[in-house]
Amino acid sequence: MTRRLEPGTRLIVATHNDGKLREMADLLRPHGMQAVSAGALGLLEPAEDAPDFAGNARIKALTAASTGSPALADDSGFCVAALGGAPGVLSARWAGPEKDFAAAIERVYREMGDAADRRAWFVSVLCLAWPDGETATFMGRVEGTVAAGPRGTLGFGYDPVFIPNGIQETYGEMDPVLKNATSHRARAMAQLAAACLPPPLALSGSRSELRLAITKEQE
Repeated sequence: MTRRLEPGTRLIVATHNDGKLREMADLLRPHGMQAVSAGALGLLEPAEDAPDFAGNARIKALTAASTGSPALADDSGFCVAALGGAPGVLSARWAGPEKDFAAAIERVYREMGDAADRRAWFVSVLCLAWPDGETATFMGRVEGTVAAGPRGTLGFGYDPVFIPNGIQETYGEMDPVLKNATSHRARAMAQLAAACLPPPLALSGSRSELRLAITKEQE
């Protein structure tokens, strides 16, 4: 049986990506986790050399959990059918060390050319790791298409070019509340929450004593 975290547990969010941190924090907030980012703790980013999302999420989570607190890591990617599923597990690397996703998006369009197949999907694998090495992984996926061109300034990464099925907007145009309720990461988080997190808190306007505390590197 999967272990469950207690309300108020300090949880390391193993990411240095501010956009991903904000999205994961919004998803964790109702469960009363006391979250701190890996960047705020000065943890280095480990080499993500696994061949799949689950492997890379596990590497990041176990590295962060080695500090003595449970850790949550996400490995996610944008996959395009016409590119054989690329950039996929290499989604972040396509943006380079400067995390230039505008350049990565240009590469997607350049390599797609005039391909008729516009199918695409986002995948997120969340891994929760405990300091003793136990892990639990959960996957979420959302199907959609590649937009004719980038649209919107919301979100991050490849969001401006992805239109989820049944929606007219790209993730870059979508209200963050709606995206957080329907995204690949939200679907993975729903599974994780059901298995490992305490029930959502009924937070009041005065905020709960178990409110989420996010510490960023610059704070």
